[in-house]
Amino acid sequence: MPRNFSVPSVSVQWEAATLHFLAVHPQKDVVVTGSDDRLWKMWALPDGNIIMTGEGHTDWLSGCCFHPSGTQLVTSSGDATVRIWDLSKRGCILTLEGHAQAVWDCSWHSCGDFVASASMDSTSKIWDVNSERCRYTLRGHKDSVNSIEFLPFSNTVLTSSADKTLSLWDARTGLHVQTFYGHLHSCNHATFNVKGDMIASCDSRGVLKLWDIRQSVPIMSVDAGPRPANQAAFDYSGRTVAVASGDGSVKVLYLELGQLSSLRGHGEEEVHSVAFDHKARRLLSGGADGTLCLWT
Repeated sequence: MPRNFSVPSVSVQWEAATLHFLAVHPQKDVVVTGSDDRLWKMWALPDGNIIMTGEGHTDWLSGCCFHPSGTQLVTSSGDATVRIWDLSKRGCILTLEGHAQAVWDCSWHSCGDFVASASMDSTSKIWDVNSERCRYTLRGHKDSVNSIEFLPFSNTVLTSSADKTLSLWDARTGLHVQTFYGHLHSCNHATFNVKGDMIASCDSRGVLKLWDIRQSVPIMSVDAGPRPANQAAFDYSGRTVAVASGDGSVKVLYLELGQLSSLRGHGEEEVHSVAFDHKARRLLSGGADGTLCLWT
């Protein structure tokens, strides 16, 4: 049976700054959050103590992803750069420049040698961390690319765009592989389940769609609107999907039951980010109220 979440066990206040993203450490009870104050912060779970702060971006932070080993971070920002941070050195070790506009999201390949970024300039890029250069620029979307994610242990890249589509790309060649049509509004985010055979996507009118990666049509569509659905996340089992909603709630869809529930802990402020921790014991959410909530 899927786990039912109810009330937040812990709420951590982020100094009243809008919280744009959160990322859970792959092995440890640690989460990183970023906001419009140009900083990222690392927190210990579940007590909420600050472990580390990262300063260097010159505009709001939009995304973050841990290196598979958990020893480094990649962050994206409205300053049009992508930065690599070494946690042992407590600082930025590499700045990747090349996007013409704000970078919305970033993702680390499972091997740890490549980073992907998605930008408002309608392109995505694959970066070789070792050579410190852009390997490929992915062109094809007709509007802002809002999210990007590597399929784990694969060379497949998933993007979502304000042009209302999702796309799959081959990171080895930089070539477009497949496009998913079905959203009627800007796609804010798309993500794989752990097995890599299903995609969840959400759009600016609150519609959540589930896709079989082998098909080009959605296998399920759920209207969680009319406010925007900003991010989606699968739990480890792939049977539960959480959605960060613009109405101040976290929507939780239990696939086996076809049941959609709402969790409230952010007041009326927009929820921007959701994630399940690596042990799937908790659901985390962060939003415009500056609060990080842990749901158990």
